[in-house]
Amino acid sequence: MTARKAPSEPKIRDAERSRAAILVAARQEFARAGLGGARVERIAAQAEVDKKLVYYYFKDKDGLFSAALESVYAEIRSAQLYLDLQGMPPLKALRRLVEFTWDYYIAHPEFITLLNSENLHLARHLQGSQRIRELNSPLVQSLQDILERGQKEGLFRAGIDPVQLYITIAGCSYFYLSNIHTLSAGFNRDFKAPKQLTQRLAHITEVVSAFVLA
Repeated sequence: MTARKAPSEPKIRDAERSRAAILVAARQEFARAGLGGARVERIAAQAEVDKKLVYYYFKDKDGLFSAALESVYAEIRSAQLYLDLQGMPPLKALRRLVEFTWDYYIAHPEFITLLNSENLHLARHLQGSQRIRELNSPLVQSLQDILERGQKEGLFRAGIDPVQLYITIAGCSYFYLSNIHTLSAGFNRDFKAPKQLTQRLAHITEVVSAFVLA
């Protein structure tokens, strides 16, 4: 019997490109229509691949949605690694993380819409994802390091849970941006205006700073 040859390098690269194109198209479709409204046919057409290839790589729409969620989490966590927070004084590092989170959410609105959709489905896709927990672990460790350095310098108070602190940092940005239209209508103020966005970031930064300072 003749041994089967290993896939050639060009075929591997083509497969990687096809999978990446599907994920990009899926993120756009899920962000626009949510999990329930998204259609695999539209995703395949946008990615310029046969629909069968979508099912080959991701099994079904839920599998594709899980992969899309993991990919957006991987991107934000990867971007956070380049902040060099460990090389900054603790208060500056904390404020930089607040600024980064805010700026990232604004630059990537699909991250918010995908999370909104997942919450509607009670996080059933993330619950089965070990990769999400692995992606979050370095962030928590980084924040714990910032807090410990600040405490050693007598700058930060003790007893701060890094997970709770990050939820506050993310939540202050997430709630404002995900509800920006209803907030604008309810308070008769254009919260999308550049001045309002600048003021909001300054507010979040000061709230978080005041919470950690001794």
